[in-house]
Order: sequence, then C-alpha cells, then structure tokens
Amino acid sequence: MNWGETVKDVTMLVQKEVVRLNASRLEELYAQLGEAGAEDVVCRALEELALRLSHTERCYREGRTGDMRKSARSLVAIADQIGMQALSRVAADVTIAADRCDHVAIAATLSRLLRIGDCSLSEVWEMQDLSI
Repeated sequence: MNWGETVKDVTMLVQKEVVRLNASRLEELYAQLGEAGAEDVVCRALEELALRLSHTERCYREGRTGDMRKSARSLVAIADQIGMQALSRVAADVTIAADRCDHVAIAATLSRLLRIGDCSLSEVWEMQDLSI
C-alpha cells in the first residue's frame, strides 16, 4: 500500500474480558457483617471503584502519571475487599508500569483495567440483583 491509498477492509478487534469474582470472599463478608452490612460494604465499594476507575483514566489523559498511579494503587485494596481478583491484579500491573515509566505498558494495562473494571462492576451488580 502506498501513502495516500485508502484502506477498504478494516477489521475491528473486539476485546472482551472474562472476569471471575471470588464468590467465597463475598460469602465471607455476608457471614461477618450480615446481609445489610455486607450489602452496604459492597455498594460503597462499587461506587468507589467506579469513581476511582474514572479518576485513574482522567489522570492518564491529563498526563498526571503520579496521580494515575496512586489512584490505580487504591483500586487494589478495594477490589480485593469484595473479591474482584482480576481487577486488583490489573490495577497492580498499572502501578508497576507507572513505576517503570513504561508509557506503552501504561496505556495497554490501563486499557485492560478499564475493560475489566467495567465487566467486574457489571458482574457484581448482576449478582446483587439476583440476591435481592
């Protein structure tokens, strides 16, 4: 293909993340805190995760890598608390990429974090709807 030629066939790659929640972690929360207490913790954690995912992405777009790293790091503990192991692991990967100042890795792991975050939040909300 020469410069100036148009591409007729473009293939869009759809990236879909499969998430698995640690249901035993949620069961532990319910056993420790009771139904009302556990639901309160889970709902607050979900809200905080959604806010911090958005904040992490905004920091990245604005070039505030230090703030992005800090925000991604905070996702680790929150995700662990409610059994979102994949989200926690990828948030840790984002912080490692930021520590190494590896901008390509930051972009890739942050994109994955956002995909997994979206899937994980949806999964927990669906589980909550089924338990009501």
